[in-house]
Amino acid sequence: MAETSFVQSPKRATVHYIVAIIIFTVYGSKVCPFIDSLPTAVLLLQSATVFMLLYFVRLILRAIYHGEVSLITNVGIFALAGIGFAIWYATLYGFPLDSNLKVVFGMAILGVMISLDLAIDNTRYQTAHPNTQFEAPHKFTPLAGQIGLGAMLLVIMVTVLLGLVVTKDLLWLVEHTEHKTTIADIDSILKEFFFVGLVVLGYIAVISKNGANLIHQQLERQTHAMVLAADGQLEQKLPSNHTGELGVIAYYTNKMLNDLQTSYDEINRTRDATIIGLSTLAEVRDNETGAHILRTQNYVRALAYTLRRQSKYAAYLSDDTIDLLYKSAPLHDVGKVGIPDAILLKPGKLTDEEFVIMKTHAQLGADALSMTEKSVEGIAFLRFAQEIAATHHEKWDGSGYPLGLAGNRIPLSGRLMALADVYDALISKRVYKPAFSHEKAKEIILQGKGTHFDPAVVEAFLACEHQFVEIAAQFADDGMLDARAG
Repeated sequence: MAETSFVQSPKRATVHYIVAIIIFTVYGSKVCPFIDSLPTAVLLLQSATVFMLLYFVRLILRAIYHGEVSLITNVGIFALAGIGFAIWYATLYGFPLDSNLKVVFGMAILGVMISLDLAIDNTRYQTAHPNTQFEAPHKFTPLAGQIGLGAMLLVIMVTVLLGLVVTKDLLWLVEHTEHKTTIADIDSILKEFFFVGLVVLGYIAVISKNGANLIHQQLERQTHAMVLAADGQLEQKLPSNHTGELGVIAYYTNKMLNDLQTSYDEINRTRDATIIGLSTLAEVRDNETGAHILRTQNYVRALAYTLRRQSKYAAYLSDDTIDLLYKSAPLHDVGKVGIPDAILLKPGKLTDEEFVIMKTHAQLGADALSMTEKSVEGIAFLRFAQEIAATHHEKWDGSGYPLGLAGNRIPLSGRLMALADVYDALISKRVYKPAFSHEKAKEIILQGKGTHFDPAVVEAFLACEHQFVEIAAQFADDGMLDARAG
């Protein structure tokens, strides 16, 4: 699911104030029976001056408070501007009290609606750019209560405003119509009534849409985080600086994800410690060292990353699969714990009978890991570990052991470990052989291409051989020949 992105735009406030100038000018020049006597240019200049001052006052207050100005403050500023308008019109043009009250109340409700929309816009910006502090919610106003209160406030204000419009127009009709009421008089009243109603409804529609987008954005982020969590990705965090139940849900979702991440990390550390413990148990009984584990698992990872460049393996060798291969590779020789010391630790060459027993370590390890996998179902690394233990001595031409598998019947995990294990054995010193150089080991591996080793794995080895050299040097044993030497 695509995550909704939202960036706060300074244009929104600018548009609101420009629209307010247009509304006030059109109302005065085309609708209101009093103000329509004034030239449109004069009304436009007056309206633009007032709303530009309001806009700059808002910018100053935002700078002082380092954020969006509160609704009460905004409404108060607009009401003061309305009072200034009323005093100006009463002094200069002699407008009556009812008309001036309408101006004051109209400015106040305009301030409410602009402030509500910008406050919602600011919240959307904050939820799209959350801070890293997630505090537990203590007291909050339910979202349903906020919506209900806002709706009730708007209904009351619209009712009062339209009531003032009707009252003012009726008074005007009584005081300024010396003859019988005409259709034109009624049209004038209806025109003002519908103009004010449409403006208010328009603002309500904008606020409702912005609020719905805010809720949708928050719920979409919540759903997105849950989808990622279900897929094992627990890093996603939700902004908890939203008010109401959504903020509470976000907070506890973050807490749940943090707890799951902690548990997941602990399980992974336990798994890694278990793997290292089991693999070390096998290694300490052998002539090999713990560094052999580190080298071979890094060889396997380097081969896997290189091999997935081929389209044939790209889908299978995902990051998660390669990580599982890396983590399970150290268990490839765990079956050696079942080999008698007289054979495992023999300094000379094994007899044919002894070698037959030695070869059983692959099946012993596979059986042990298979039993573990069956008793604890759903642990992926055990499946890879069982495959590697069982098949890392199989050969591409079918001459390997224990099952004599050939070609693609050998799991890819076993084919990767086969090359990694042989390479490390070649460059390591043994009681029966000296340590070979990287070039000598590469020559032997190339000779085994298509017989011992999967040709595709050999090609991957050639493409990343410099990584093999670096890994061998990084985890070198004492007395190991420098793999970079000729």
